[in-house]
Amino acid sequence: MQMDIDKILALTIEFVKETLAGAESGHDWFHIERVYKTALAINDQEHGDALTVSLSALLHDIADSKFHNGDEEIGPQTAGHFMLSLNIPEETITHVQQIIRNLSYKASLGTVNFSSKELDIVQDADRIDAIGAIGIARAFTYGGFKNRLLYDPQISPVPQQNKEAYKNSTAPTINHFYEKLLLLKDLMRTDKGKTIASQRHDFMLSYLEQFYGEWDGKK
Repeated sequence: MQMDIDKILALTIEFVKETLAGAESGHDWFHIERVYKTALAINDQEHGDALTVSLSALLHDIADSKFHNGDEEIGPQTAGHFMLSLNIPEETITHVQQIIRNLSYKASLGTVNFSSKELDIVQDADRIDAIGAIGIARAFTYGGFKNRLLYDPQISPVPQQNKEAYKNSTAPTINHFYEKLLLLKDLMRTDKGKTIASQRHDFMLSYLEQFYGEWDGKK
């Protein structure tokens, strides 16, 4: 490797900030930064490869398919081209690309033929940012971005969706809690991820109780 890890990460952070400038606020640099910090905290216990964890966390949403006409390869390709420019070893590039390719909840609804400790770490970190107070804020931000209803009592959630149904859903944002967010706690793979997710899960349940009470004029 021709440059040290600190330099690689500094250049990666600069690249991500520039690329995601103006991104939808649930998938912007601040989302990346939160996932990166959480991934490092989890890795302190899990002892995965630090460079792979760091690069995967920083580059995981560099070109999210839902903002690129559903293209699920543009993210791994964009990340790969950037890592090649830094002369990162080929095996690390391939590993990071595989993590990006298999990280999302949507990806888990299809066939997954890849696994690694580093994927578990970064996936838990990304899923943690989808739940709790910030997860709620992100859900409604994206719902507003897509001009979705907050809630419609006549539209029931569909919690067991296949990949295509999930990708094409236009359901109200409250349904997203039942179709994804409340399912994430039981999908955590690391001990630290499970601990954080449990607390955030309970917060979402409390929020929903308050939401329905206000909706019905009872709170």
